[in-house]
Amino acid sequence: MLNDPDFPLFLAPMAGVTDTIFRQLCKAQGADVLTTEFVSADGILHRNERTQEYIEFDAQTERPLGVQLFGGDPERMAEAARAVMDWVHPDFIDLNFGCPVNKVVAKNGGSSLLKDCPLLERVASTVVKAVGASHPGVPVTGKIRIGWDDKSINAVQIARALEGCGIRRLAVHGRTRAQGYSGEANWDVIAEVAGTVRIPVIGNGDIASARDVKHRRDTAGVAGVMIGRAAMGAPWIFAQAKTFLATGEIPPEPELAARWEMIVGHCRLAVARRRHGGERAAMASMRARLMAYTRGMEGGRNLRGQLSHVASVAELEDIAVRHLDDVERKPAAAECVEV
Repeated sequence: MLNDPDFPLFLAPMAGVTDTIFRQLCKAQGADVLTTEFVSADGILHRNERTQEYIEFDAQTERPLGVQLFGGDPERMAEAARAVMDWVHPDFIDLNFGCPVNKVVAKNGGSSLLKDCPLLERVASTVVKAVGASHPGVPVTGKIRIGWDDKSINAVQIARALEGCGIRRLAVHGRTRAQGYSGEANWDVIAEVAGTVRIPVIGNGDIASARDVKHRRDTAGVAGVMIGRAAMGAPWIFAQAKTFLATGEIPPEPELAARWEMIVGHCRLAVARRRHGGERAAMASMRARLMAYTRGMEGGRNLRGQLSHVASVAELEDIAVRHLDDVERKPAAAECVEV
């Protein structure tokens, strides 16, 4: 399914972040296209329980959605893609040629294939043929970085190769593998890719605000943008961007109470979904997410200290109530100071 809006907003697949709960939350905020956390071809073929959790989704609220696969063996990747289609019926298969994480690169997956264009082409073409034969009409898409390091920026070459293999849409993260998530994304290279191939190119990297979305739409020639880390702390970025693109006006940030309502609601859903370990384990797994949510909040440093030990939704609710009370009392206290 590639019939997206004129300028679609994508939620970037992020390991440990973009599970089904967070995807639904972002979809409700205006994200147009969703992709699962990356999963290994081997994990799919073994059908282990963790892999099942990675790729499960709500067909009523999360479409269009793709499952992202990584691996360096063309035949196993193709077999895994067919298995995914039979297992959960996503709208597209996405191939990860961009992940910089060592454990993925060590398995000849993710961005390691940027150094081996022939193997990358074999993976892409084999998967495209397999999916086309077993599930006609289901597109295969891809995600890359601009190169392995600053001495081997080859995104244009890779994009041409993937287009030739039948990849139907390409997301380009504007950093090299060597950069990881540091430094600035190179949108000049993304724009060069977008101007070279005929398939839609989705730009990714340093999209932190609605203004960034519009700027890249107007200047980079991309068919859409993919938002990652900014959405972790502010899922409403999608709604703000949609409004800004349509009206030229940026809605205000949500009120503090509304932010806390979203945060607590997210944690409740995480606890309800947790299959092992109960509430304490679920809340421990949410702590990193809570840190992201509280960035920019008044008293954020103190809040993060409290949240680093939170073990239940009830504790979180107490923290939220105290924080709201503290923030509301400050202006009143200031008015009582004699001058």
